[in-house]
Amino acid sequence: MDRRAFLSAGVALAAGGQQARPQTAAPRTPIPLEKQSDLKITGVRLVRVRPRRPLPKYEPAPGAWSTGGVEVASPMSVYPKYKARRSLFMPEPGALGGFWVEISTNQGIRGYGQGGTAGGRIVEGHLRKLLVGENPFNVERIWDILWRSTMYYGRKGAVIHAISGVDLALWDVIGKATGMPVYRLLGGETKERIPAYCTGNDIEQHVEFGFKRLKLAMPHGPADGRESQRKNVELVKRARAALGPDGDIMLDCWMAWTERYTLEMAELLEPYRVYWMEECLPPHDYAGFGRLRKKITWTRIATGEHEYTRYGFRQLLEREAAEIWQPDIHWCGGLTELRRIGALAAAYDIPVIPHGGGSRDSVHWIMAAVNSPWAELFMPPPGGPPEVYRQYEEDNLLTRGPEGIYTRPSEKPGFGWDIVVS
Repeated sequence: MDRRAFLSAGVALAAGGQQARPQTAAPRTPIPLEKQSDLKITGVRLVRVRPRRPLPKYEPAPGAWSTGGVEVASPMSVYPKYKARRSLFMPEPGALGGFWVEISTNQGIRGYGQGGTAGGRIVEGHLRKLLVGENPFNVERIWDILWRSTMYYGRKGAVIHAISGVDLALWDVIGKATGMPVYRLLGGETKERIPAYCTGNDIEQHVEFGFKRLKLAMPHGPADGRESQRKNVELVKRARAALGPDGDIMLDCWMAWTERYTLEMAELLEPYRVYWMEECLPPHDYAGFGRLRKKITWTRIATGEHEYTRYGFRQLLEREAAEIWQPDIHWCGGLTELRRIGALAAAYDIPVIPHGGGSRDSVHWIMAAVNSPWAELFMPPPGGPPEVYRQYEEDNLLTRGPEGIYTRPSEKPGFGWDIVVS
C-alpha cells in the first residue's frame, strides 16, 4: 500500500465487514458521570469508511513519488523479481490490509479505530467475544485481557495490529462519552501546535508548500551495488539544495540496509547534515542498531516503526539501540500501549516521534506528550488542482510558522473523525 495516500487522507477502506446503511457520528450530549459506569459494549464489527469530504480525484504529475509505484529499498530488494516496487510483494488489495472497527454501546455511542495489516480477522474471530459486555472506560483492563488471551499465538504482528484498532475505538468511545477530545483526556496541551515534517521524495513540492523538514525514502541499498550509494547521496544533496542550510533532512531506509552499508553511507552523507537515519537494519537486529549508534556519532539512529508493545521497546532500551523511538499507534498496541512506551522513553529522555504521527488519532497523543516533538505528514502528490491542497490543509488543521508546517488535533469529542461509515 502507498503509505502517503493511506495517511494523508486520514482514512482507509477496511477489508471485509458487514454492510449497513451509511452513518456518521452526530454530536451528542456527554453521558452524566453517574451513568458512565453503566456504559457497556454491545457490538463489535469491521466497517468500511470514507472521508465525508474526499479529496478531488486527479492524475498525479508524471514522475510523482509513491512507495507503491516506484522503487524504494526494502528487505525484498535482494530478489530481482520483487525489487521494482513494494506492491509486487505486499498482500493483494483488500485481502489482508489495514482495517477499521466500530464499537457500539448500550447508550448509542459508537467509537472507531484503525488497525494494521491482517488484524481485522482476529478482531472478528477472537477479540469480539472478549469485548461485548465490558465497560469501555475500563480500557486498561480490556487491553490486558486482549493481551493475555492472545499471548499464546500473538505478542507481535497481526495480533497487536488487531488490539491496536480495538483500543483506539475504545478511546474514541470514551472521548465521545465525556464530550472531550482525546488529547484532553491524556492531560491536555504540551505545545500550542505540533511541528511537522513531510515524508516522500517529491522534494520541490514539499519545500514549495512550506515544509522545512523532509524525510526521504532511500531508493537504493546493498542489492544495487556501490553505484547505489552515489544515487542515494544525490537524492540527499538535492534535498539539501532545496531546503537550504537550515532545514532538517531525515532518511527512511525501511529495513533494507546492512550494518556495513549503513556505515559507508553515513561517511558519505556527513557533509549534508542529516538529522536521523531511520530503520537501517531489520527491526529484530537490536545488537546491530546498538553498534551503529555507538559508531555513528554525527547523526541520530531512529527505529521502532515495526516494533511492538513496551516489551519490544524495552529491547531497544536495553541495547541502547536508538536515540529516537518511532512506534506506530495502529501497530504498536494502540493508544493505551503508546502511553506506556512514551512513559518508558520519558524516563530516559528519549524523544518519541511516532511513525505516521500526523494521522488524526496519533496527533492527540503527540499533543499531550512532552517528549514527542514532531508529527509525520504525507502530502497528496503533485499535479492536482489548487483545491486538493487547500482541503489537505483544512483536513489536517495545518498552519505555518518559523518551523515550517504545523498541525494539531481536532477539538471534537473523541478523535474527531470526519467519516462516513458503512
